Amino acid sequence: MPIKKAAKKYMRVTAKNTLRNKIVTGVIKSAIKKTREAVTAGNVAEAQEWLKKANKSLDKATQKKVIKKNTAARKKSRLNSLVKAIAIKK
Repeated sequence: MPIKKAAKKYMRVTAKNTLRNKIVTGVIKSAIKKTREAVTAGNVAEAQEWLKKANKSLDKATQKKVIKKNTAARKKSRLNSLVKAIAIKK
């Protein structure tokens, strides 16, 4: 356990940031998972809807510096190509 006052404060700050980061990453993961499930099921409209939500959550996470800018861009690009491929097939 920390002894100094500043170290105790930093522990509180770290705990708060960790909780926020877990919530944000959970939202991202669930949105990506739902998008992929919609793609495998063949639901174009549902996949496009979840793609919008995933992109929004990735942008918010990038803004809050939970994930890096290039990581968000890579994930968005891969999801977009999946949804675009299924939309072209139908």
